[in-house]
Amino acid sequence: MDNKLSKSFGTVVRGRRMELKLSQEELAYQAGLHRTYIGMIERGEKNISLENISKISSALKFSISELFINLENSEK
Repeated sequence: MDNKLSKSFGTVVRGRRMELKLSQEELAYQAGLHRTYIGMIERGEKNISLENISKISSALKFSISELFINLENSEK
């Protein structure tokens, strides 16, 4: 399975999390998810649902579209 997209998404999440100076644990808490799940997303190990994308984008103070624009730009 080619998980390049998942890895790119994880990189965008990690970058934004670090910009906000949040730990994985704090991001997980704010998103209502488990810390290990955030780690798996950041490593590109999870194919994330739209529901969880929405939770994470809110916790990162990004709209879903901003998250995907950053994802799109990271792949260029």
